[in-house]
Amino acid sequence: MSKSPASYRPETRLVHSGTLRSQYGETSEALFLTQGYVYNSAEECEARFKGEDPGFIYSRYSNPTIAMFERRMIELEGAEAARSAATGMAAVTTAILAPLKAGDHVVASRALFGSCLYVIQDLLPRYGIETTLVDGANLDQWQRAVKPNTKTFFLESPTNPTLDVLDIPSIAEIAHKGGARLVVDNVFATPIWQSPLALGADVVVYSATKHIDGQGRCLGGIILSSEAFIAEHIHNFMRQTGPSISPFNAWVLLKGLETLGVRVRAQTDTAARIADVLASHPKIARLVYPGREDHPQAALVKKQMRGGSTLVGFEVKGGKAAAFRVLNELKLAKISNNLGDAKSLVTHPATTTHQRLKPEDRAALGISEGFIRFSAGLEHADDLIEDLTAALEKA
Repeated sequence: MSKSPASYRPETRLVHSGTLRSQYGETSEALFLTQGYVYNSAEECEARFKGEDPGFIYSRYSNPTIAMFERRMIELEGAEAARSAATGMAAVTTAILAPLKAGDHVVASRALFGSCLYVIQDLLPRYGIETTLVDGANLDQWQRAVKPNTKTFFLESPTNPTLDVLDIPSIAEIAHKGGARLVVDNVFATPIWQSPLALGADVVVYSATKHIDGQGRCLGGIILSSEAFIAEHIHNFMRQTGPSISPFNAWVLLKGLETLGVRVRAQTDTAARIADVLASHPKIARLVYPGREDHPQAALVKKQMRGGSTLVGFEVKGGKAAAFRVLNELKLAKISNNLGDAKSLVTHPATTTHQRLKPEDRAALGISEGFIRFSAGLEHADDLIEDLTAALEKA
């Protein structure tokens, strides 16, 4: 008797889950570049549109290649259903906005990617949806923020860019007691190191642009949750509004998933080595890495994550000028606002991803003028360490 897909280990699921083969029996997943589909009869077409026939209708919301990507992510994440989107932010915005209406209330962690903050602070209030930002690590603030009309909690863990780790099970419990759902952006942890749904979250979102592609090629996002949530809130919203992923991008992401476990483990090992070296460097004022004992939430990291991170955060003494000198001296790590790539990337959040925040708001989040976010790639760790230490001499 064949094993069920759920019984296989993650590495096996990353290679085999969701594969649909055409009549040609191709080894690699097929790429279906088509806008629409034809039907054998008017009756079949009617049944397809009524949902009585399970075939595909239009690639804005259903396509064989996209379906393979979604199924592979479902089996990896342990979800019941999923819908992929054109970008990570399309996935985040849809997961938050689609179930809500005017008069609802959202509570979110203050430590968020800049575009996520825009959705919470600027976009939702335009449609009559009230929002409250809290210190994500403070459970009392989550509890006090709950109102009778609270429908959604939203957080990142680890956070972007300061790598704080939030207590997903406890925050989920607070949300559920208040009648709300918890949406977790799991990009920084990846599905290799953290499973939010198993920890109590209701919805998990990814920018597949990051580790899932992992090679700087294309954009994509995905929402994973229960069958009921996807069917009731997400499917029709995406069908009618069209934040659709390209079948080509879905195919690229499928190929990226095959090596996700190998890449993330190697990048995490490298990031850990870099963190250990930088922690004692005289020109580093502060270092944050979720795999070290000196991380502010080290005990929580051990409790809810299976590994550290591919990212390291560190503050260079001397502020923006010193940080810029370091960035400009790097030879291997490239300046970029992306992460999770096979190439090591460095970001100065205060002037890029979080530049729209007021200086006092950045300071409250720990995003100083000297803070740098380092995303470890697949280069040899010794070469990256030599590159970083040489650049720090110029700080």
